[in-house]
Amino acid sequence: MAGRDLIPRLLAHAALILGVAVLVLPVHLAFVASTHQGADFLSGRVGLLPGPLLVENYGAVLVSGASTAGIPPVAPMLLNSFVMAMAIALGKIAISLLSAFAVTYFRFPFRVTAFWIIFVTLMLPVEVRILPTFQVVASLSMLNSYWGLTVPLIASATATFLFRQVFMTVPDELTEAALMDGATPMRFFWSVLLPLSRINIAALFVILFLYGWNQYLWPLLVTTDTGYYTIVMGIQRLARAASEADPVWHLVMATAILAMLPPVLVIALMQRLFVRGLTETEK
Repeated sequence: MAGRDLIPRLLAHAALILGVAVLVLPVHLAFVASTHQGADFLSGRVGLLPGPLLVENYGAVLVSGASTAGIPPVAPMLLNSFVMAMAIALGKIAISLLSAFAVTYFRFPFRVTAFWIIFVTLMLPVEVRILPTFQVVASLSMLNSYWGLTVPLIASATATFLFRQVFMTVPDELTEAALMDGATPMRFFWSVLLPLSRINIAALFVILFLYGWNQYLWPLLVTTDTGYYTIVMGIQRLARAASEADPVWHLVMATAILAMLPPVLVIALMQRLFVRGLTETEK
């Protein structure tokens, strides 16, 4: 029996190793390219081993940028992307929690209609309504600001729907017990619903953080000041400069590696909560 089980297990491990290699190899090649000169990258002399310019290239990208190509430093872009991603994730969660709480526990006219109006907005992403949204942001003087980068992206019908489904699984007896103890609606929300939803909040936070971090079209539209560039915009501008002017592909790869680190760190720190939030069905 042990011999019969050995071959399937070896095949399974071989398939896993192959899958990991396919995923990791492009990232490894990007990292290796970021430690060489741009001319080496273009000539194909990079190889599979890191080069001698690791500290020099990453220091140049973070501090001085690609001065010959007119690209600002990457460190402020990383900060802007982090602020934008955190504001979008936390704002979406806060607004969605409150809206889901309202449509689940309060009885007011057209409650169901209000929920379906929120849900229908799923068919109207930012890309569809980008022109009127830009006009509103411009009329409010929110261009080139963190407000303009984040506020139009905060509302989330998906998160509202998910939290509503979570709240509907809370037993009615728990709600009645809280009312009998004299808990106000907000006390019930803060002391009962939030602790019960912490796993779902953590899982949704990871998804929304990645959503905010990877935004490109909206920041490109509302940002003309280099002080509000995001890291995704920096990669695009570096890539365009690499194709038009100096061979700065090594700096493009260094910027791409730096752009990967915060999302990877968030996923690594919240991996257990993220998996539990996606798979846990019982409260």
